[in-house]
Amino acid sequence: MLKIRVFESEYDAGLYVAALVERVVQQTERPVLGLATGRTVLPFYEALVRLEHCGLDLSRSITINLDEYIGLEADHPQSYHRFMHEHLFRHVDIPASHIHIPNGAASNLVVECARYDDILSRYPIDFQLLGIGVNGHVGFNEPNDLLQSKTHVVNLTPDTIAHNAKFFPSLEEVPKSAITMGVQAILQAKQIVLMAFGEEKADIVARAIQGEVRTDIPASIVQLHRDVTIVLDEASARVLPGKKR
Repeated sequence: MLKIRVFESEYDAGLYVAALVERVVQQTERPVLGLATGRTVLPFYEALVRLEHCGLDLSRSITINLDEYIGLEADHPQSYHRFMHEHLFRHVDIPASHIHIPNGAASNLVVECARYDDILSRYPIDFQLLGIGVNGHVGFNEPNDLLQSKTHVVNLTPDTIAHNAKFFPSLEEVPKSAITMGVQAILQAKQIVLMAFGEEKADIVARAIQGEVRTDIPASIVQLHRDVTIVLDEASARVLPGKKR
């Protein structure tokens, strides 16, 4: 079942998603949270940190991130390891042994992909958080003729590289590849929440959740899931009929 929720502000949207996670954490003995990075999900992390400081116990939670750039060490300012530490992990009581992020600096990426798939098989995801790229990617599953089911190495598209360039000193320094969770693990999550904000996401959001499931719009795979919620602001929902709330 696909549900759409449209909020007046990103702050309100973040509170809503944090409340969904709180319910999962409270109702699950060992909650497994699939996490994402990027500006879109920051209001959620800020709200989740506030909930933890108000008494939500996250210490039993296991986290599994979607992806990581290849070639960046964990302490690089633009690595997703660093992003997660800065915006979530250093603020909450989740044991380091419960945190899983792909190692983009691994010497053998084939082995690293297999290692990550083993983690995913041992810890089925209860709640999967997604963003959506302007080209429709989820995680770093880029538009392609075929979407890969397992964790894999992906060459980033020129659109994605150009979009990410604002975070790096120069275009040349933007990583050109990444390691990403495949679509199988995403679809096997018990619950999916996809967040998108701003007018630049309006068209791709509409194409992803209306019409056919297409490999050139990877985010459209969420239509196949039994429990998915699309969390938007008014700008990102403007193309949708009725702007459902």
